[in-house]
Amino acid sequence: MPFDVVTIGSATVDHFADTDSELIKIDTRTSHESLIAFPLGSKLLINELRVTTGGGGTNTAVAFSRMGLKTAFLGKIGEDANGDVVMSMLNEEHIQFIGARGGQTGFSVILNSIEDDRSILAFKGCNDHLSPADVKPFKTRWIYLSSMLGESFETVSELIARQGCKVAFNPSNYQAQMGYKKLMALLEHVTLLVVNREEACKLLNRDYAQQWEVEPLLKELSELLPCELFLITDGSRGAFAYDRARYYHGQPLKGLNIVETTGAGDAFASTFTAAIIKGEPVERALDYAMTNSESVLEHKGAKEKLLTWEEVRAMAAAHSRAVEVHD
Repeated sequence: MPFDVVTIGSATVDHFADTDSELIKIDTRTSHESLIAFPLGSKLLINELRVTTGGGGTNTAVAFSRMGLKTAFLGKIGEDANGDVVMSMLNEEHIQFIGARGGQTGFSVILNSIEDDRSILAFKGCNDHLSPADVKPFKTRWIYLSSMLGESFETVSELIARQGCKVAFNPSNYQAQMGYKKLMALLEHVTLLVVNREEACKLLNRDYAQQWEVEPLLKELSELLPCELFLITDGSRGAFAYDRARYYHGQPLKGLNIVETTGAGDAFASTFTAAIIKGEPVERALDYAMTNSESVLEHKGAKEKLLTWEEVRAMAAAHSRAVEVHD
């Protein structure tokens, strides 16, 4: 039997370190930066340390599985203790691993400051080294592709070109800054494109600092790319969608207690895709996606508070979010 969805992306073991590091804000005439500062030559105590699995590939695989879809994960996992942790998690979440093992598993350290701002130290490890020989034949209705770099990106681009199924693509900042022309060989096979506003600007070679409105960005993307559906998230302004006929806008619920942003984007994109796979209309898919993303935002960890399909539907019904729709 074919899978409902195969997720392709990174797998990591993440260490969340809460510290009392200083937060320094630098304002200039053209930019606003926040820096986490650690005193040089001293030992800084960690107030709380949490270890979880992460990476766009496994985060979204868990979301799809909890949505009730038959899910597989394609990626590269190291032959080490961290790799065993990732494999155990996939088994517990009823996700079939169809990738390969070898090398060193991806690893991240997430440093939180006194104001819950964060910086991430990321070691990609074997995530960048998925080769054509690592990919065995499979059948699936959809592929969900998150960020892949290096050899892995070339392997995945060739795979998607010949796979012949629907594709959802959530590129990283690194990929977006390549511009849509360099990604066109992949984008011409993409059904659903999910980016944030900054990534949309980079894809289109627009200056993000000029505060481009989202709907013109959606329109321009639709004129340049063959995708059927486009999604752009824009922080506190919510999320926007365009299906070549109508625009959709969902706003965040008021009074959210945002604890941590890790994994919220993965939760949003995968839940929207899952709802579309299940045949839901765009406005309801947008509501469900924001509902699951907000659940992740209000808790620590990328996967711990991902909702099931039944939970998403119940919570969405309870808050009755209004999604604006217009031509």
